[in-house]
Amino acid sequence: MTDADTSGTLRPVDLGGVERELCRIPEVQAARIVADEHGRPVEVHILATTGKGAKQLVRDVQSVAIASGGIDFDHRIVSVVQLETEHGAVAPSNGDAKPTNGTSTVTAPKPATTERVVVESVVVAKKELQAVATVTLRHGDDEVVGTAQGTIASTARWRIVAEASLNALRLLEPAACSVAIEMAGVQRVGDRELGIVTLVLVIPPNEELLAGVAPVRGSAEDDAIARAVLDATNRRLARLR
Repeated sequence: MTDADTSGTLRPVDLGGVERELCRIPEVQAARIVADEHGRPVEVHILATTGKGAKQLVRDVQSVAIASGGIDFDHRIVSVVQLETEHGAVAPSNGDAKPTNGTSTVTAPKPATTERVVVESVVVAKKELQAVATVTLRHGDDEVVGTAQGTIASTARWRIVAEASLNALRLLEPAACSVAIEMAGVQRVGDRELGIVTLVLVIPPNEELLAGVAPVRGSAEDDAIARAVLDATNRRLARLR
């Protein structure tokens, strides 16, 4: 990318250097700037923790980009994905006391549930022009299988895996029947490859966007897509029970 100095002469901007500066923001784990053929940024992808609100993170990204590289990002091109730290749910320390006819009734808290749905296996089989994805999920002693099929086009493979993962999840979690796949893909962010999915949860009359991310382990991109589906849905669907 180039930028103009005070004399009107274009000077190069080190986008890689800006990415490294963005990663110095405490909540940012990885940053990736995508430029067009003229070197102008058209997409900015940020992977961060949940320690700060997304809007504030976008403002921080804009400020650092201006200070370090003289680049003024439009907030609309900045995409922030925040990953929560893996912790089990914590039950309240005591129940809610409700007076009834002068007496107090204490409701005991429900035990915390830390067991989560996990991916057991992902298999994609090709036959002529069709591909069939089979995803096996496990929740405790329960094991379910979901399938989906589509064309063998490379761009369709990740969506098929995401659909199979969601179909399996629906067998474990009825609330997943209200979820549809919007996008599934693998992107490089910094030095990492990430499986990224976006889903739409329909709660009439509203629609809610869900996003999930999972790192690619080795070269297992399909497995990362399946885990990203679970990352997007695990916490949100649990609250709809």
